Amino acid sequence: MKAKLAAAAVLVMCMRAVLAVPQGHVDFLQSARKAGMTVYWDPMTLSGMAEKNGHRISFRAGDSFVLQDYRTVVFEKAPFLSGGTLVASQSFFQSAENFFRTESPENPYRIGAILIDPGHGGKDPGASASHSSGGKKIKVVEKDVNLSVSLKLRDYLKKAYPDKNILMTRSTDVFLTLAQRTEIANSVKLKENEAILYVSVHVNSSFNESVTGFEVWYLSPEYRRQVLSSQPAGEEASILPILNSMTEEEYTTESILMARFIMNGISSQVGSLSKARGIKEEEWFVCRNSKMPSVLIELGFLTNKSEGLLLSDEKYLQKLALGIYNGLQEFVTNFERTRGFTGN
Repeated sequence: MKAKLAAAAVLVMCMRAVLAVPQGHVDFLQSARKAGMTVYWDPMTLSGMAEKNGHRISFRAGDSFVLQDYRTVVFEKAPFLSGGTLVASQSFFQSAENFFRTESPENPYRIGAILIDPGHGGKDPGASASHSSGGKKIKVVEKDVNLSVSLKLRDYLKKAYPDKNILMTRSTDVFLTLAQRTEIANSVKLKENEAILYVSVHVNSSFNESVTGFEVWYLSPEYRRQVLSSQPAGEEASILPILNSMTEEEYTTESILMARFIMNGISSQVGSLSKARGIKEEEWFVCRNSKMPSVLIELGFLTNKSEGLLLSDEKYLQKLALGIYNGLQEFVTNFERTRGFTGN
């Protein structure tokens, strides 16, 4: 009896799956993977990407068009949800397969610049705390820790990527407003096939001195911002808001991925010395006003005695910088591989 009931349940689930795919359509996620495509799908934003052979198709469920390789708008109905299943017309799926068979572009999309932003500086010290160790009183000041880690990170990146523009909002103890920092980021000159990353470096504090750990923040996906400054050549102005929304979602996806890589990179370097508090979302000024993938890193709590003393140790700061570097390197490799980049 139990066997019959189990078989009946399986039959019902199979029937539901079939009913969820309308006639003339395919289960997009399943069919794409069988065809060797790499698929990213975000059920929260109802947006996705399919990649293969150095090409990418970006879409939002139900839209009347998709974006190929971040440049070309193709007016064909995007995959959409049917009964909880992401489906696509057979026509769309076939045109996607044909597109993925074309040769990769001569000038593939790549990371052209990385901007490191050491938080605070000058008359703005940020958080600070004093701790006793070995009979000495050690003061830990956030702006100094931020700058030290950022300079080390810059040196790692410059050595690894001599072909990329590795920049800093400040390399000395000077004061910059938040608006000045994002203005620097948004004014960096890039080639048509290049992107820029924004990495803000900070140290945390808490009234609860027992709190420890590092975390990486990205912009909340619910925050709406204008990231496209002008209408794409040859396209109608009416689709600009949709393109802006798709670009926003891509920046969010890339920021989350960058945050995860950096979190893992720091974890690997510091081990049990500090606790990974995870990646989190917030509407930080520098993230919501920078028109690019961006993250804000909190290196630890200087108000905790053991972590505060670690943050005053140059060897530990070297570990933090190396962890961020390893995370960025992994992100850059992933970004350039999936956008058709074949090597420096």
